[in-house]
Amino acid sequence: MDMTVLIVDDNPTNLMLMRHLVGRMDGCLPVTVEDGQAALDWCTQHTPDLILTDYMMPGMDGMALIQALRALPHVVDVPIIMVTTNDMKAVRQSALENGATDFLAKPLDPPETRARIYNLLKLRQAQRTLKEAAAQDLVMRLSHLAESRDPETGGHIERMAHYSRLLAARLGVSELLQERIFLASPMHDIGKVAIPDNILLKAGKLTEAEFDVMKTHALRGADFLRNSESPLIEMAYQIAVSHHEKFDGSGYPHGLAGEDIPLVGRIVAVADVFDALTSARPYKPAWEVQQALDLLQAQRGKHFDPQVVDAFFAAIDEVMAIHAMLRDEHGPY
Repeated sequence: MDMTVLIVDDNPTNLMLMRHLVGRMDGCLPVTVEDGQAALDWCTQHTPDLILTDYMMPGMDGMALIQALRALPHVVDVPIIMVTTNDMKAVRQSALENGATDFLAKPLDPPETRARIYNLLKLRQAQRTLKEAAAQDLVMRLSHLAESRDPETGGHIERMAHYSRLLAARLGVSELLQERIFLASPMHDIGKVAIPDNILLKAGKLTEAEFDVMKTHALRGADFLRNSESPLIEMAYQIAVSHHEKFDGSGYPHGLAGEDIPLVGRIVAVADVFDALTSARPYKPAWEVQQALDLLQAQRGKHFDPQVVDAFFAAIDEVMAIHAMLRDEHGPY
């Protein structure tokens, strides 16, 4: 995955040279802006992996920019290199106090510049790896919490996670996102921890009023997971809030339709329903596999995204292998 380097300088020649230098580094994507305010505006919508800013700029100078950037929660630990002259010791001291990570002296030496950028990007990559590992641990803990509240979810969350990853692969999703879908999809029903036991654990059919309460689990789950800086938790949020939407717009909680529904939600919808239908529940026996397959086809373009249904049937041999390998009587996988 490319790492984004934001370059801030009011001199067009310097911007061109730095863009060329960074663009030649493997795995680096340069983004250039000509003033501090433009950099701050860009960072309110994006998260760079490294920021390289000149100190002397009209309007918002490099010092003011660093102070403003460090006030943004998602930029607080992004490495920032300030470009100054060698004789600006007081400026460097102040910049360190305000959150600068490193310095480069004018005129820039290309080998030194590349080395400093490379080292800080390696540090950034390590930070991201640690955060992702922490997010994975949190997801697994929350998934087990959901499982402990809902007796239906024992093997279900494992099978549908495998189905979801398989469908993502068939749809051409990157290997990184396939793995995230596999890890995040068990969080689809995390909002059920907020559903009262008399509804969640009811053996019979829910009344209309009870079902209205049950449906709130999508928004409850979204509330638990929203606004995370972790890409994994963000994906879990998208899944939790969208896996009960329907392709024709008749689902809940927001009545989204078609591609307005996140792809991960459309994938998990198919995986979740197929496994729920083919699993025994206190209020129903397991459906025969062919009966569940017939329903998926009948709901193609209605409940389900046609492309996801097609991917499911294209991978039917692998689906059935997962179904057989992770049957409930085998216990936890």
